[in-house]
Amino acid sequence: MIEKADVIEFFDRNAPGWDAELVRDDAVIERILDNGGIVPGCHVLDVACGTGVLFPDYIKRKVGSVTAVDISPGMAEIAGKKSRDTQIQVICGDVEALTFHRLFDCCMVYNAFPHFPDPERLIQVLAGHLRPEGRLSIAHGMSRDKINERHGGAARRVSEGLMEARELAELFAPYFKVDTVISDERMYQVSGVKLREG
Repeated sequence: MIEKADVIEFFDRNAPGWDAELVRDDAVIERILDNGGIVPGCHVLDVACGTGVLFPDYIKRKVGSVTAVDISPGMAEIAGKKSRDTQIQVICGDVEALTFHRLFDCCMVYNAFPHFPDPERLIQVLAGHLRPEGRLSIAHGMSRDKINERHGGAARRVSEGLMEARELAELFAPYFKVDTVISDERMYQVSGVKLREG
């Protein structure tokens, strides 16, 4: 079982060199953001934002606002230095314990999902932060096999491994109408629109 204290320690320790190790595939990121409904004017909840790797992409897409959350003070500090645009707010905290003063149009969990100890609870909590017909996306900019290979090394203590996309889609089903399930050699994404209650 993942301990959140271990996750914080791991990412604090790795934060200073994180961006230097970053591998970006711009075409994959564009596809993930398209599937995630990141459009002009939308209000985004960026969960486990890390060092703010998607901030330039959000700005380029002219989103209305970004509320970016990371549990690691080291990661949040670096992200905060990149959030000079007034529409980006960085919060250091546990997204499962925070209260927000708005509902969001889109929620993005990018390159972070295996580090959450209770995936089912996370999805339930994030559904509560989205407006009716808001969209949740859980995505990775590489294949499931590559993610699990990388997380089998130094990150083994802070990662549950990335589940099959279909299995994740089943966890979405009580709260979302899933319309995107991708798991191939370049990317992984499950995305859906929040169901209207009643």
